[in-house]
Amino acid sequence: MLALITGANGQLGWELQRTRPDDWEIIALSRTELDITDSAAVAALFKKHQPDLVINAAAYTAVDKAESEKDDAYEVNAHGAANIAKAVENSGARLIHISTDFVFDGRKSQPYLPGDKPNPLSVYGASKLQGEQSVLAATMNKALVLRTGWLYSSHGSNFVKTLLKLLAERKEIGIVADQVGTPTWARGLARAICHFADIPEARGIYHWTDAGVASWYDFAAAIQEEAHKLGILQGLIPVMPIRTEDYPTPARRPPYSVLDKTATWKTLGYTASHWRLSLRQMLEELKQ
Repeated sequence: MLALITGANGQLGWELQRTRPDDWEIIALSRTELDITDSAAVAALFKKHQPDLVINAAAYTAVDKAESEKDDAYEVNAHGAANIAKAVENSGARLIHISTDFVFDGRKSQPYLPGDKPNPLSVYGASKLQGEQSVLAATMNKALVLRTGWLYSSHGSNFVKTLLKLLAERKEIGIVADQVGTPTWARGLARAICHFADIPEARGIYHWTDAGVASWYDFAAAIQEEAHKLGILQGLIPVMPIRTEDYPTPARRPPYSVLDKTATWKTLGYTASHWRLSLRQMLEELKQ
């Protein structure tokens, strides 16, 4: 099978290249190699390579910057996704498109089902929602849209690596404690995508994150504890819980964005690891 991976330099794109099955031939392209907002370039690429599977991991993910760069966010997350979907539909390939928990407003108190009504609070979330809708419309609901959240990896920039740097430099740190979701190792997401590739009847919207729930404060406390055990951090500092209103950001974030993975786990035939176990495995890799 020939698989095209967009967003190859991102956390997920990198993990997909490492976890792909041996019988996959891949074309993994970064934004400099394929600008998905250029419809002519996308069409030409599909005509040249004729992929069997397309995994669209390309995205504008700077949540706060998107508030002031609205056009850029929509260009990539909505229009770029539509370009990919149209090329997929014209070529007969299969599309797995990656989306986000930030399509929800966080007003629920129990995990969001794939069929729950989205109501994004930010430009980022709204642009990703429009991308979902464009993908499903262009492919007549044959594409698979996979929502995830709180992604991290040993590759690239993310909360875990930023926090490790701050924990090593500061004497105390405050972390938001009233936003709840699920930390997700990009490795597990990549593996789920590879398994979904073998289930052609899986289409529409699915959810994937690691198992369990946490606030950003819980996540930060676990990062410090696990990193200290591994010797990545030499000492421990106070990690203080703070409220969202004490740490204002340009973009509003859902206070609760836990995703229900029941349908996904049933389809794949297995459940995800708990987020804390995944975190420990990623930190062991980072140390090496």
